[in-house]
Amino acid sequence: MSQINKLKIFNDPIYGFITIPNALIYDLVQQPYFQRLRRISQMGLSYLVYPGANHTRFHHALGCMHLMQKAVDVLRFKGVSISPEEENALYIAILLHDIGHGPFSHAMEKSIVEDVHHEEISLLFMNQLNVEFNGQLSLAIQVFKGEYNRKFMLQLISSQLDMDRMDYLKRDSFYSGVAEGNVNSERLIQMMNVVDDYLVIEEKGIYSVEKFLMSRRLMYWQAYLHKTSLVAELILMKILKRAKELTLKGVQLPCSEPLLFFMQNKVTIDTFDAETLDLFAQLDDFDIIGALKSWQKQDDFILSSLSKMIVNRDLLKIKLTSEKVAIEELQPLKERFALENNISLLETNYFIFKGKIKNQAYSKEAEPIRILKKDSTIEDVIESSDQLNLKSLSKLVTKYYICFPKQLL
Repeated sequence: MSQINKLKIFNDPIYGFITIPNALIYDLVQQPYFQRLRRISQMGLSYLVYPGANHTRFHHALGCMHLMQKAVDVLRFKGVSISPEEENALYIAILLHDIGHGPFSHAMEKSIVEDVHHEEISLLFMNQLNVEFNGQLSLAIQVFKGEYNRKFMLQLISSQLDMDRMDYLKRDSFYSGVAEGNVNSERLIQMMNVVDDYLVIEEKGIYSVEKFLMSRRLMYWQAYLHKTSLVAELILMKILKRAKELTLKGVQLPCSEPLLFFMQNKVTIDTFDAETLDLFAQLDDFDIIGALKSWQKQDDFILSSLSKMIVNRDLLKIKLTSEKVAIEELQPLKERFALENNISLLETNYFIFKGKIKNQAYSKEAEPIRILKKDSTIEDVIESSDQLNLKSLSKLVTKYYICFPKQLL
């Protein structure tokens, strides 16, 4: 295939046309590891709340690369030198930043692939691809790990105002229909510059930054931490935990081979070898949904009941409160449920449990969003803003929840 044939164009409902800048990027997009992202939903089980939220991580990765192309153009126009090698490294790093996500990733990370974060798996994939592509990803990996000497490059990929957040807020807002998340990524990118190797936003872009942070906060409450999405994800975690527990006891559950491997083995980052990575790469949303459909018919009351909840969208009741929930409050519910369903008190923990969620739109501990003032001084957006609400956006908000079966109401 000629180089010219590889300069493809994707039609994206958000940005219009997204161009593939060169043959290497085209080959990476074509690689099966990357194509797998077409089968991994960007918003997990949120489609149970917002029926349109069926877009994939494939969509998102391409969108991020598109925004990175815009950012490179703007920075070069303002006199920031970015070599062709560095430009390519930025495109590769942002394109592959989410490649380590598993199906319904947060549920997976807390139940089956315990203690191995998707960022670590992304890096394993990148290293593997680097071997396949004869070292052409080396600089991208250096940038991704924060080991490259130009700090602003990592900020474009991973910071409090990066291409990743700009794309997912705009995209998730578009597909879910939650209009509050719609950020003006175009304007934010136009306002970017680099001073002393740090990414800065010119002062006239401060209102766009405020809107961006506000949108992020609202998207968390209305979409990512929406109580129905939350309870669905918690149920999925319980299902996978139960399935793993039964498998380890020798119960044979119908599921795909890659899923069975992760249920039978405790995988840590140290044991995540090339073979494990290859099995992980075969996992996607369909393995999980397929398993849930089969598990509805299992003899195990816990596994079948919870699986039916997700498949039929008949979920546990979830109540949010600003006050901490005492464990004693759950006890009478557990006793009643155990009696009614002939299960042990310990087993009721699969149906009746509590926890907490946190939301913080802007962290003072992390790398700040720097504002470049007209007098050439630089300050944290929190100090620059005349909006009192930005101070409150950096406050950590914690909410507590309890979940229990509806019939206990």
